[in-house]
Amino acid sequence: MDPDILRSSFAVVERRAEFAAKYFYSHLFRHHPGVRALFPLEFPEDMARQRERLFAALTHVVRRLDDPALPEYLRHLGRDHRKYLVGPEDYAAMGTSLLAAFAAVAGAAWTTETEKAWTEAYAAISDLMLRGAREAEAGGEPPWWDAEVVARQRYGDDLAVLTLRPGRPLAYSPGQYVTVSSPRRPGIWRPYSLGNAPRPDHTVDLHVSRVEGGALSGALVRDTREGDVLRLGAPGGGMVLRTPVERSATFIAAGTGWAPVKALLQQLDPEHEARLFVVARDLTRLYDRPAVEELRARLRRLAVTFITPAPGRPMAQATERLLTALGSRAGWSRHDVYLAGPPRLVDEVLEVLPVIGTPAGRIFHDTLAPTAPPASHGPDAASRLLHRPRPYWHDPAARTPDA
Repeated sequence: MDPDILRSSFAVVERRAEFAAKYFYSHLFRHHPGVRALFPLEFPEDMARQRERLFAALTHVVRRLDDPALPEYLRHLGRDHRKYLVGPEDYAAMGTSLLAAFAAVAGAAWTTETEKAWTEAYAAISDLMLRGAREAEAGGEPPWWDAEVVARQRYGDDLAVLTLRPGRPLAYSPGQYVTVSSPRRPGIWRPYSLGNAPRPDHTVDLHVSRVEGGALSGALVRDTREGDVLRLGAPGGGMVLRTPVERSATFIAAGTGWAPVKALLQQLDPEHEARLFVVARDLTRLYDRPAVEELRARLRRLAVTFITPAPGRPMAQATERLLTALGSRAGWSRHDVYLAGPPRLVDEVLEVLPVIGTPAGRIFHDTLAPTAPPASHGPDAASRLLHRPRPYWHDPAARTPDA
């Protein structure tokens, strides 16, 4: 492979990413109609989301061609893709259609050397993904876990905590997430963080906030009942606890970002010095307060701050109050920071933390894909440049800084 050719040619393709993605799926479904069954998408926004994810994954790979962590990312991607029942022949079909789309979009920039570089690159990518799938199968890991809903707790109309019991134990670390699928929305998978450290009975909690227009969240919050069976994909993500007892930690949880933070705190040693900021869009969304108090009682060196907007004020004020509270605290150079919440809030906090003294290598977060359908950005380069979509990362662990 020639990384320079891959990067320069992808820069050309990316200017017409919307068209390239549409061309890819049209070519794929026309020339390989059997592959269509792997995409049982019911709504137009589902296909739009799928196109976004395709280019997010491609962008991730191209930007990290020299990253030694890239092979592990691709093996995990292949491990996770087993839930879609993807076989070697499907990888070959997708490769043919991907190169056809790139050639159609790149025009004169698509030379013999460019085609050779991308052919080699795709062969290496698919080989690593298939290797990850084979390794998982050899280790006895299923493509997904069937999990029965054994309890369901509602908090208002738009938030629920589902307790699931997988049919076989699910090995994961506190702070990780799984992708979830429901028979009420077959073929649709969305990432949700696990809201507890591993338990003796192997049950796990999902904290689900209903998103307007979301294809899966509404079914999970409003329609799912005890006895229903959901599917869980392989655990992923890199926001796992890395802080030794002698080092301090700060945890910032907004909305259902409380789920992974709660799991991390359950793992925390009672001797840890820690700060917790819990952010909600209003007082009614400060759910699970008893769990916070239980943790505060167990972790004697945990300082807790709740943050909401003033009554009737927008969520943005809660973000402002959080940033003010962070700026008023000291000792950031001594703290590891774990952050989970809505993407916009996470981005704003990430900008502030280095300014107040947090070393970049001590900030840990996973960027899960938003569950709302993406807005249309138009097929032309100008629209995409002005309204660039947020990437839908397959495995945010690759974006999480190492300690």
